[in-house]
Amino acid sequence: MEPMGEFELLARIRERLPPAGPQVRLGSGDDAAVTVPGAATATSVDAVVDGIHFRREHASLAQIGRKALAAALSDLAAMAANPGEAYVVLGIPDDLNEEGCLELLDGMSDLAAATGTSLAGGDMTRATELFLAITVVGHAPDPGSFVSRAGARPGDALVLTGEIGGAAAGLALLDNPHLDADFAFSGAIDGSKAKSATGGLLRRQLEPTPRLAAGRALADSGATAMIDLSDGLGGDARHLAMSGGVGLRIEAAVLPLAPGVTEIAAAIGREPVALATTGGEDYELLASIPPEYLDRATATVREKEGVELTKIGKVVAGEGVEIRLPDGERLEAAGFDQLA
Repeated sequence: MEPMGEFELLARIRERLPPAGPQVRLGSGDDAAVTVPGAATATSVDAVVDGIHFRREHASLAQIGRKALAAALSDLAAMAANPGEAYVVLGIPDDLNEEGCLELLDGMSDLAAATGTSLAGGDMTRATELFLAITVVGHAPDPGSFVSRAGARPGDALVLTGEIGGAAAGLALLDNPHLDADFAFSGAIDGSKAKSATGGLLRRQLEPTPRLAAGRALADSGATAMIDLSDGLGGDARHLAMSGGVGLRIEAAVLPLAPGVTEIAAAIGREPVALATTGGEDYELLASIPPEYLDRATATVREKEGVELTKIGKVVAGEGVEIRLPDGERLEAAGFDQLA
């Protein structure tokens, strides 16, 4: 492999960066970025590591870069922030060359351009495994414009954007390549629909979309608390309940499962709702909202983000999360724990 020079690579990276946003006065290329932020900022740090959050044999380098930025921006979506700047630390293993680093950057740059995010700086280092640590900064006119996890109130409706379970089912397809053909031609659904569902599940795993427009739409519509589903509905719902000092009651029968999740769950011996609520990486938004604002929120999320908003339960006095199955049984509210 041809030796890679740090300064030459940095120069090539800067040539490929999308134009900086209005808050950035001095971006990548100096000792520090200089920004002129709005009245309030929200900052989040996210990291992804090969073998833990992705596998290089499953995804292109561009997909890995895009997903790393998408996961970080999803935290801003959950705060109802407007995306501003991103700062990227790249750990480069010995088997990743200069062109590979640029492919990673291209994946991030495409999403950055689409979301109005400035790649304003960062750092790189040699590492034993490929990793990316991304700090994102979002903006709002005032601190009260942000939505935290802590505001849910008894009587609020519990709502969910989009569909869940797709990322977990997509990972199952990647881990079990034989399922693709078996699923497509099993007769559970016809071949063309199966192929479409398979592609959709893989995209949900490899190319997630942060719900930035939906987050702002929910905030504008009166959402009282919000969180993104990075670790699964069961686990993240517990965070929302604990932060607000309330209980959540979720009806499994109305959960919007992504097409193909039921069939993939059956193929790997899992119950579909259990797979969808524990798998993680859907990056949808879970929010609480007063019932009288629900219709407006549904219409606004559909208009701004192009996805549906589903009422999946309610906020109650008390504590904990109940996921109620149609037969009256309760499903444990658990999610992905990367330290377990």
